[in-house]
Amino acid sequence: MESSELQQAFFITVKNSLPAHISMVDKIAEVLNISYDSVYRRIRGEKPISFAELKRLCEHFHISLDQVLQLQSDTVVFHAPGINGKTEFIEYISGILAQLKFFNSFGKKEMMYLCKDLPIWHFYTYPEIGAFKTFCWIKTIQNHPDLKNKSFSLEHFSFDDCNKIGQQILAEYCKVPSIELWNGESLNSSLLQVKYYKDADLFDSEEDFQSVLDSMDRMLDHFQRQAEAGIKFMPGTTELSHKATFQLYVNEVILGNNTILVELDDNKHCFINYNVLNYLMTKDKRFTEAAYQSFHTLVSRSTMISGTGEKYRNKFFRDLREKVRALRK
Repeated sequence: MESSELQQAFFITVKNSLPAHISMVDKIAEVLNISYDSVYRRIRGEKPISFAELKRLCEHFHISLDQVLQLQSDTVVFHAPGINGKTEFIEYISGILAQLKFFNSFGKKEMMYLCKDLPIWHFYTYPEIGAFKTFCWIKTIQNHPDLKNKSFSLEHFSFDDCNKIGQQILAEYCKVPSIELWNGESLNSSLLQVKYYKDADLFDSEEDFQSVLDSMDRMLDHFQRQAEAGIKFMPGTTELSHKATFQLYVNEVILGNNTILVELDDNKHCFINYNVLNYLMTKDKRFTEAAYQSFHTLVSRSTMISGTGEKYRNKFFRDLREKVRALRK
């Protein structure tokens, strides 16, 4: 390709990364601090874009030049939020909220989630399990000094700000049509965390421990109701107020890892979890296509338990509740 064609291809990539209602020209003019006329001349390839401008645009729009230049290498560029420094937990979940709002800014959207662990938004279905998971993430995973030598107490650690954002995350999640692929082990990490805190005397009281388990049971109840209806809705409402379609599959063969695939107006994005809380994101076409094919292969070897499959659905959730009940003994 000629340089002007490559430059035009680059701007097509930029445009495809934006929701339909966002003006690419406005954004580029803002990022580069240039006039609209200057933007149009660059888009048409009449004026070469400088390396400095290219760098700023790639950083702002999270674009990999490998894809634009059609380099046939095995290199894949990932965006890694938080890689440059420690992120406070409230900033981390605020980033998740912003990402889901971004998904919902597109007219056509679908999310596919391979769940090794329960997705974070489900824990904010009810406040007690949300508060415990928030405490655990901050104290045990992030090793925050403010919680050193502290035990979990619902009275002293409600994390209202985090819970408020968590509720907003859950509401945004309910607007995104999704396919989730679970395994019987998907709840295990959270159960192990509860067990660890119990065995290590990190619950302030027996009442706190039981309240967290009660809340986990209610979370599973709500999730099962959504699976039965095949649609998403917030706690305290019914399927009549549903936001998006929901398909739940169970795979008994592969546990896999936590992977999110999102299609936004025919453009695919892939998010891969690492270091417990963090994630990598790429829009590389080769990588996302391979990830989509792998996901659909797993789905074809899984059992759908949303909408239909009442017998298997009831057994699946009964088995999860048995694991929660076992912690009470």
